[in-house]
Amino acid sequence: MPFDLPSLAELESAAALVQKHMPPTPQYTWPLLNARMGAEVWVKHENHTPVGAFKIRGGLVYMDDLMRRHPETRGVVSATRGNHGQSVGYAAKHYGIAATVVVPLGNSDEKNSAMRAFGVELVEYGHDFQAACEHADALAESMGLHRMPSFHPLLVRGVGTYAIEFLRLAPEMDTVYVPVGMGSGICGMLAARQALGLKTRVVGVVSADAPAYALSFAKGEPVSHAATTILADGLACRTPNNDALSHILKGVDRIVRVTEDEVAGAMAALYYDTHNVAEGAAAASLAGALQEKERMRGRRIGVILSGANVDSTVFSTVISPVISR
Repeated sequence: MPFDLPSLAELESAAALVQKHMPPTPQYTWPLLNARMGAEVWVKHENHTPVGAFKIRGGLVYMDDLMRRHPETRGVVSATRGNHGQSVGYAAKHYGIAATVVVPLGNSDEKNSAMRAFGVELVEYGHDFQAACEHADALAESMGLHRMPSFHPLLVRGVGTYAIEFLRLAPEMDTVYVPVGMGSGICGMLAARQALGLKTRVVGVVSADAPAYALSFAKGEPVSHAATTILADGLACRTPNNDALSHILKGVDRIVRVTEDEVAGAMAALYYDTHNVAEGAAAASLAGALQEKERMRGRRIGVILSGANVDSTVFSTVISPVISR
């Protein structure tokens, strides 16, 4: 049986902890974006956190629980493509313990630098996230470190605080588009919707080059698939998490697949219409909404700008047509 989604009381307790480190992030509707979409679009700006992404919320809640239950913990080890690793580094530094993070070979240079800036010991291993995870497992055993997962009920509780903020403070929305990597972000949204008793539809967005969750949603059971996306690297999931998939199957309306070109277009649109930077995985939510533009015309929708951590060279290539206007 999958774990229960966090209750309203659990989400509020997590929010109180998170808000010791950062205020609630804003949610805005932007006239140019509304005109582009033909709908009233509310953007949840998780790019405005101390690590530039929503993952910090889960890291803080998980680490707080770990250190209260196991104060003897010397250090943690985890695997990431970047944002989870910054969250681990931020929380570990706050609690005064060591953090080792495994990333795949060829990972973003700027994300790697950001993790090191939080004191993370970075290990590069394997050619995809799954291989990095397996190496993190081995390091945890050989080094006697706590293995911090990429998906866990406490991480869902933590990141679910973004969704409670969004659904409470923005007007009630018809549909919210949420990027899907390992699944904590969309499970957090499902938890908040359930806790608040809303009828807002939740749509997951995956990369067409990392379709494991979309294939699993269609089949009703886990399906692994190679993840080859470059631009939306935060969505590069090869094997879905069983618990996450269980909640997605029960609570998500549909899953949309977006191409690299659609992601690039959404990154440029967010910069042009809102002057905000979105990494590929974060822009995927808008890419999914734009793909369903006719279906959403005239409605009130939400998109999750889940992070801004994109290498400058990549971003400059994506927005260069915008700058030349």
